Amino acid sequence: MSPHETILYAVDGPVATITLNRPERLNTIVPPMPDEVEAAVTEAVRDDRVKVIVLRGAGSSFCAGYDFGEGFSHWDAWITTDGAWDPGKDFWFATAPQIAPTQKFLSLWRSPKPVIAQVHGWCLGGGSDTALCADLVIASEDAQIGTPYSRMWGAYLSGMWIYRLGLTRAKLHALTGRPLSGREAADVELITEAVPFDRLEATVAERAEELASIPMAQLAAQKLMVNHAYEQQGLGATQTLGPILDGLMRNIPEARAFIDRAATEGVPAIVRERDARWGDYSTAPPERRPDPRNVIEP
Repeated sequence: MSPHETILYAVDGPVATITLNRPERLNTIVPPMPDEVEAAVTEAVRDDRVKVIVLRGAGSSFCAGYDFGEGFSHWDAWITTDGAWDPGKDFWFATAPQIAPTQKFLSLWRSPKPVIAQVHGWCLGGGSDTALCADLVIASEDAQIGTPYSRMWGAYLSGMWIYRLGLTRAKLHALTGRPLSGREAADVELITEAVPFDRLEATVAERAEELASIPMAQLAAQKLMVNHAYEQQGLGATQTLGPILDGLMRNIPEARAFIDRAATEGVPAIVRERDARWGDYSTAPPERRPDPRNVIEP
């Protein structure tokens, strides 16, 4: 594969590792990250040596969601006309498999080879939607997984929060955006398991080794069966609706004011105001934050 701007890709025996590699920005999503993740998944699927894919983030976090430090200007060519939001363009950009970021991250879900997401630090917004596209999600106990866009400037993208949780928990997190620690996420079965950070990489390696001991066709058959069961429940329709609603929620009057203020006051200030009444994310006490010393070296 050619060199990448936003990820690293490596193969070691039967395991391909995709590392989100914008650690200075908490691996927030900008172009061409979705394209590069999809290309890496395609490379792994085509590689006869590979039986398991691991997705992780470099630095102190897995992924803190989409980078809106400059509004959504990274995607302007696809969603604006003459400098103004174009709902028609946004609609087809959000749903076209060939270009839509969410559809490209769903390559993890569609891969016939099992995917393990290795989550640590912040796993927020679109980052959480992406991690939950994996088959197994293994997190450090102190990770923080959440969707702050539930409160402002977005909507569920992949639908995985809904389908991994029961109705009661899905409604709670959809309406409030409250985050879960890795330990809490495992306890409510949003993710597969949570371990201390110093055991995270070893645990992921152990699970990957276990999966790699199973015939590839067997893995693909079992994944296909489970995926199709959930798609028959409407997951595909949810994954179409989510990005459309996300575009609308980024352009309601309150969301436009939110971004305008971010441009003048800075993102940290408006995010703190958003989170203040909840006491989480940017306003969380130390015990509700990931340990900044927990760093993944690429």
